[in-house]
Amino acid sequence: MNPALEARILRYAALTDGGSGGNPAGVVLDADDLDDATRLAVAARVGYSETAFVDAQRPDGTYRLRYFSPRAEVDFCGHATIATAVAMAERGASGTLLFDTRPGRVEVGTTHAPDGAHTATLTSVATRTRPAEPEELTRALTAFGWTADELDPRYPSHVSYAGNDHLVLALRERRTLAALEYDFAALAALMAERMWTTVHVVWVQARDLFHARDPFPPGGVVEDPATGAAAAAFGGYLRELGLVDVPGEVTILQGADMGRPSRLTVGIPADGGILVTGAAAPIG
Repeated sequence: MNPALEARILRYAALTDGGSGGNPAGVVLDADDLDDATRLAVAARVGYSETAFVDAQRPDGTYRLRYFSPRAEVDFCGHATIATAVAMAERGASGTLLFDTRPGRVEVGTTHAPDGAHTATLTSVATRTRPAEPEELTRALTAFGWTADELDPRYPSHVSYAGNDHLVLALRERRTLAALEYDFAALAALMAERMWTTVHVVWVQARDLFHARDPFPPGGVVEDPATGAAAAAFGGYLRELGLVDVPGEVTILQGADMGRPSRLTVGIPADGGILVTGAAAPIG
């Protein structure tokens, strides 16, 4: 990669918890001049689960935003959206940023705390959810080495959407979440077939507090330490199944079991898109 292009790559940790952890994301601003092959090469070079590419502002004030994993383009990525908005805010962008993504328009607002930290809140596209089919659920459980008895019956297994699809699995025991391992090839094959982006595995500490882990084999990543898209999909799931008071807010703690603690605040209005809030800061 040429040095000029390398110098344009920004690196941020998004959805951090108390200033540490979070999920790394690459960000490239004013990326209009980069074709898809170059974007994919940049994402592979960066090596994070996603790198975001935002084109220059259009006359109507919007921005086109696209995401690439090291393997392929991804329809939507929450943590990279948070990282992009913070990167732009640090460079003078103000007010609500309007990003056009493959699934639709995503609004993001940023705030600047007195301590210098930047926080961003995205509003997802419309959500939907459906019960997991018995055959796909069985295959997923087999890939994890689990049985149905290890699932929390209060939170049924669903495939939920907020820009892309995520299988939601709720576990009875925190220790099962902590010990999570899986057959990478088997789960990758199932997810490719079903077009799932991650599996959002949660343990319910309280009605408004969840611990999560997100395997991400479609991106060539064993696990995501913070997954804003899955958090938005999960917020829609909670609302549609009546598992949260609306309007309401829940917290998702993710990444602790892999040494990168992350915190996602999920705002759940009575209708419309789900809000995901988190902090982001430059890496290095």
